[in-house]
Amino acid sequence: MHLFSRSNTPEISVDELDALIRSGNVRVLDVREEWEFSRGRVPGAVNVPLQRLPERAGQLKRDKPYAVICESSSRSRGATDFLLGQGFEGAVSVKGGTSAWARANRPLVRA
Repeated sequence: MHLFSRSNTPEISVDELDALIRSGNVRVLDVREEWEFSRGRVPGAVNVPLQRLPERAGQLKRDKPYAVICESSSRSRGATDFLLGQGFEGAVSVKGGTSAWARANRPLVRA
């Protein structure tokens, strides 16, 4: 399954993501492949590879909005649109992905 993003996908910056994480008002969903996730991820992120998202979406908690992240934000935009279509209110894509997070000298967890 291939997910395409709309041009109006809601996006936030890594600075906004950092503030949301610190406030506890967001869940971070990383849609990269498992091997990418293990190389370095945003602290607290949950991994569901993009291709598995349709089958795993029903298992995701709905208590907080999701900030969806990938390497550069191409996959996260499609995943965000999918989640919004499934009723996940407030889902946003993280502009620039984990690459932008690392460039901003934010911490990465490595497995």
